[in-house]
Amino acid sequence: MAYTRKDVSTLTRAERRRFVKAMLEVKRRGEYDEFVRMHIEFYVSDGEGGLRTAHMTPSFLPWHRRFLIELERALRRVDSSVSMPYWDWTNDRSATSAPWTKDLLGGNGRRSDRQVMTGPFAYAEGNWTLKEGVTDGEFLTRDLGRARDPIALPTKSELAGALADPVYDVSPWDSTTTKGFRNRLEGWGTGRGPVAWRNHNRVHRWVGGAMVGGASVNDPVFWMHHAFVDLQWSRWQSRHRGARYLPAKPPGPGSKQRGRIVARHEKLPPWDVTPDSLEDVSRIYRYA
Repeated sequence: MAYTRKDVSTLTRAERRRFVKAMLEVKRRGEYDEFVRMHIEFYVSDGEGGLRTAHMTPSFLPWHRRFLIELERALRRVDSSVSMPYWDWTNDRSATSAPWTKDLLGGNGRRSDRQVMTGPFAYAEGNWTLKEGVTDGEFLTRDLGRARDPIALPTKSELAGALADPVYDVSPWDSTTTKGFRNRLEGWGTGRGPVAWRNHNRVHRWVGGAMVGGASVNDPVFWMHHAFVDLQWSRWQSRHRGARYLPAKPPGPGSKQRGRIVARHEKLPPWDVTPDSLEDVSRIYRYA
């Protein structure tokens, strides 16, 4: 039976408590750090050689959909009533609204070193030591809104611009594409600074701290953010009936993307699944 993902701002106190308890248990068991390691491993950019599956590629959405399902399965092994809530950053836009409450994810990092000092994921609580990352830091960091160089969360209209595109993705299937729903949602733009970060990407920058880079999974908000991104894929599918994941077939000989991206019916590493198999997840979960 399909379970439900809810808007984080609608969770009851009991639901928040169960969610936090399950997350901390997955961390205690050592499973959570495996997810961090996996994301670091698959954080591959356009400029690197080899296959890209998680970022700057058509499979950005199905890869993170499966990634999120795997984390959710780990949570539900702890407590079958728990699912991943989503953070609607077009509605909850302040550093004090959900999910930045003391009983959920805690708040912003302190000014001196960006260390998160409140909530159950604060280093001082003793339950959330960072063990995998691109630095040796052991505590969770955030810089909500970037006080020294302010940046705003994406707006409803900016998100709507992505949802309006009727084509899933287009050649050259990377971060330089200017059309296609996938990159408009993933958010690789032209220029430098905030103008180059749109939708998904700008949210990572707005949270700052641990959420910037391959080890962004260290901040639990990663999952709530990606649940909302995943919801947009579902909404796009509903809006553009019949539109499918692209490319349908692998790029031909001579293409720079040949062997570098995953076509609709090809396997999506590290799992034995295809993008095609992840287009309909209605039997697994739904959104409230």
